[in-house]
Amino acid sequence: MELVGVAVLAGFVLAFALVSRRLETTPVTGPMLFVGVGILLGSSGVDLLEVGMDQGTVRVLAEATLVLLLFTDAIRIDLRRLRDQIDLPARLLGIGLPLTVIAGTLLAVVILPGLGIWEAALVAAILSPTDAALGQAVVSNQKVPARIRQALNVESGLNDGIMLPVITLLLAATAAGVDLETPQFWARFAARQIGFGALVGIALGYGGGWLIVRFSNRGWMDGAFRQLATLAVGVAAFAAAESLGGNGFVAAFVAGLAFGAAAREHCDGVYDFAEDEGQLLALLTFLFFGAALAGPALSQLTWQIALYALASLTIVRMVPVALSLVRSGLHPVTVAYFGWFGPRGLASIVFGLFILEEADLPMGDDLFLVVTWTVLASVFLHGATSVALSERYASWFSRRVVEAMPEADEVEEMPTR
Repeated sequence: MELVGVAVLAGFVLAFALVSRRLETTPVTGPMLFVGVGILLGSSGVDLLEVGMDQGTVRVLAEATLVLLLFTDAIRIDLRRLRDQIDLPARLLGIGLPLTVIAGTLLAVVILPGLGIWEAALVAAILSPTDAALGQAVVSNQKVPARIRQALNVESGLNDGIMLPVITLLLAATAAGVDLETPQFWARFAARQIGFGALVGIALGYGGGWLIVRFSNRGWMDGAFRQLATLAVGVAAFAAAESLGGNGFVAAFVAGLAFGAAAREHCDGVYDFAEDEGQLLALLTFLFFGAALAGPALSQLTWQIALYALASLTIVRMVPVALSLVRSGLHPVTVAYFGWFGPRGLASIVFGLFILEEADLPMGDDLFLVVTWTVLASVFLHGATSVALSERYASWFSRRVVEAMPEADEVEEMPTR
């Protein structure tokens, strides 16, 4: 990237920061602006940012963003606290998430020409994790019932980590044409990729948390370095797992869960620090996504891709969510709120980038084009509706709230991203 591009980029970050609080009450979100500016500055616009998502700097940025996202999402989920409010997240993740993948797979086979079952399942899995940060008002509006905000928050925090092993296995099946009747392959692959990743994550996450607790309680650690040490645990888990042939992203996510179990009292100080770093990295990733991927994709839209992208954000998400919440006692308005706010964002971008490009699949470009357009539509549709619809839902709830409504059940909240 030329220095003039760096200067323009830095100037835009400054300009956005100056009005960031004011924008929180408008339909305009940070990801929308950064994607839009990326398209404007990229090769499809004024061609000021000559970047590709396959370039070293951009790939490192995207990889670091996902590692930070997975690790910090995991540590903010207090598993002990979650036990007392597991019903809705369990429904969304245990029933809604698999049904979303199945529905997305079937729809891809029907709508997208030339896709086999493995390719269809892979693109459906990549597009299944949600990103609550794209519609921040949905989980941060204090007038929305805490139980509803918490369920969406937990779903978004856990579904990307849950889908990692599934996506990894689907990638292997797609790339190698593996038959389901080859259990030896699946056993070896799962043991190497997922098993090594999980074991490394548990060992380093719990061990790192234990050490930080002990040395911090002795007064040996400075506060700032305690935060840096926590993030170092996630990075170490990623690097160690990759060096052993495991999946580093799985390791980073599991390390976050293990760290939270070992050092819950030291997690609070990490959130603000990680949020600041993660916010900048995420927004820059969206900008490069706009410049390198979304911009060129504007001229490659077909009616099949448009139909699948819109269906992925609506019926593929909303019908499984509605089925997962049957007999939950929630009002249909609440079920619709859950169904609509399943934005696809950073995880889908990075999963698609590292998986589809590195696998060199015959249909890889077509699959990633579907991912790009779905994320692009989600950034603008979910971002533009998050403030208005969260306010309307909160207003509806305030007029109807009674103690018997399950939406009104009190929960102990966890930090949001």
